[in-house]
Amino acid sequence: MGAIPRRGCGYCVDDVARALLVITRQPRPAPDVAALGERCVAFLTHAQGTDGGFHNRLGYDRRWEDAPGVGDWWGRALWALGTAAVHHPDSWVRDAARESFSLGATRRSPAVRSMAFAALGAAEMAGADPGDITALALLRAAAATIGRPSPDAGWPWPEPRLTYANALLPDALVAAGTALGDDRLVDDGLHLLAWLLATETRDGHLSPTAVGGWGPGEDRATFDQQPIEAASLADACARALACTGDARWSAGIDLAVSWFEGDNDAALALLDPATGGGYDGLTVSGRNTNQGAESTLALIATMQLVQRRRS
Repeated sequence: MGAIPRRGCGYCVDDVARALLVITRQPRPAPDVAALGERCVAFLTHAQGTDGGFHNRLGYDRRWEDAPGVGDWWGRALWALGTAAVHHPDSWVRDAARESFSLGATRRSPAVRSMAFAALGAAEMAGADPGDITALALLRAAAATIGRPSPDAGWPWPEPRLTYANALLPDALVAAGTALGDDRLVDDGLHLLAWLLATETRDGHLSPTAVGGWGPGEDRATFDQQPIEAASLADACARALACTGDARWSAGIDLAVSWFEGDNDAALALLDPATGGGYDGLTVSGRNTNQGAESTLALIATMQLVQRRRS
């Protein structure tokens, strides 16, 4: 991990935020890794507009290709900045991340996942400072945007369909409920996560929702499956485990790790031992052999949870 992640079109806030999150979560990071975290924070603060929104794409000509906004990249940036503001080893990086988070957290997005990503950063901030009014307000807004579970026992999900990064929603509810001292939110999140884990487990292995999503009454496609699905489920199970101590959440992390290692619907590993990279997904014809930043960082983030559990 020696450079800021980039895509064919240039540099992307989405991927830089993912990288910062992985770097900051690493216990006792090596000096070069910590230094890369500094570069990621600098990139994100440069991407932020005066209104708190973020650009997402920077071209190779060093010009932003979009206006500042509050899409998923805004939420992921706040998640990463909130985490860095609390956990980065260097005080000046923590200060810069905190200032950028506080500005961004004044905004709101109409998108459920954008708000859920942002809530995870707000939970980090509120965990470090329970009096952080800006973070607490964002958590309340995110929980309201996600909503309550449906009373339909067969489909309790608060959306009409599963789409992408689904476990993010219960993860954000548990995080918000913990920070706000709201047991109802925690219970809602755990209820949704238990249903999702059961729904995405097939023949003893993880079978994440495929690209294109799935809803009640629809035929459920098996492929394409994306690493972000396994990673988001592992993150949510790790939070649930920390909150409850219930061993079933540890088993959920194991399912996600095993999915990367080859215990999946295609019986193919998503980890390339030669490069340490993660393949981009499982398709009907096998692995997508591209090893993009999103997939590799999803793999690393999931494996970090195993390290944390052993430490």
